[in-house]
Amino acid sequence: MEARVKSVRIAGMQAAVPVHKHSFVETPEIFTDEEAKKIYKSTGIYSRRILPDHLCASDMCLAAAEELLKSLNWRPDSVDVLIFVSQDADYALPATSCLIQYRLGLPKTAACLDISLGCSGFIYGTWVASQLLNCSNGGRALVLCGDTSSRHLLESDRGTRPLFGDAGVATALEIDHAANDTFFVIGTDGSGGKNISVPAGGKRKPIMSSRKMITEEKYNKLFEESRLHLNGPEVFAFTLREVPKMVNQILDFAELSASDIDMSVMHQANKFILEHLRKKIGLQSDKFLIDLESYGNTSSASVPLAICNRLKSYFDGQSRTVLLSGFGVGWSWGAMVTKIKDININGITEINDDFEKLELT
Repeated sequence: MEARVKSVRIAGMQAAVPVHKHSFVETPEIFTDEEAKKIYKSTGIYSRRILPDHLCASDMCLAAAEELLKSLNWRPDSVDVLIFVSQDADYALPATSCLIQYRLGLPKTAACLDISLGCSGFIYGTWVASQLLNCSNGGRALVLCGDTSSRHLLESDRGTRPLFGDAGVATALEIDHAANDTFFVIGTDGSGGKNISVPAGGKRKPIMSSRKMITEEKYNKLFEESRLHLNGPEVFAFTLREVPKMVNQILDFAELSASDIDMSVMHQANKFILEHLRKKIGLQSDKFLIDLESYGNTSSASVPLAICNRLKSYFDGQSRTVLLSGFGVGWSWGAMVTKIKDININGITEINDDFEKLELT
């Protein structure tokens, strides 16, 4: 699908991460020094932030949204759309976005919805929010992207444990009739869904059921299936197969060439994948952001988190043409090309263990 959105601009971004820093380099009982060096060289990841068990992805997004509203000097009752993009909802129901709406003090007239997507989530969330603003009398939107991917991993999982961290990012959008058009390309191929999956925990394979007793053997199987299953070779093949086609498609749609792009920020999967992708697409290294060292792969938050961490002053007084894209779990992918100028980026805030968590009231 292709979409062209008029009169919407990105006004600001704010990220939030846990205060707790974890590095596989500091776990000699799992990785030797030589193994740690090899992992760092191939992934580009040195450390990640891990959220304590009593907090959720929504709490990081909430902290980011509160800071962003203050820095933009936006009254909460001026926000018309709230979208929460995450694969880690607080409850089976209600939708987490409804609880965030109440906590932030957004008006009862606000449209709030959850989107269950990972790596492509920022693009989808921005696209949906932009379209909602365009087809309504709304003027402002918040897109909150966050995941607690570390909770789907076992401490002993040497393949995936070093890769994933936790983060939440708030992005502010607003109607601006002077804004340049934004171009989106969206795609899905559900045949690859099993390659990045957590099979148990939903209604298809509930971990526990009050209706019947389960055997220890079945419980152990369900426990194993409640952890992340990631097929690395298939992920790599999918990325190199679909993402270059997506980039070519959106450049054609926007009537641009690769040389017209000032900066490209893609889902921060790992350095190995991103470097191969950059070379296959033919993008210059100085216009292709790789930012994995301090936060790792943060799923739906990775694109805006990289912007908050590395491009805080990049847009000051300058109109930059950027290519943003996400791809992965699903298989789901999306890309957008837009012009950004004078965006309000405060950077990254840390949330402590005593943060007032979001709860049912």
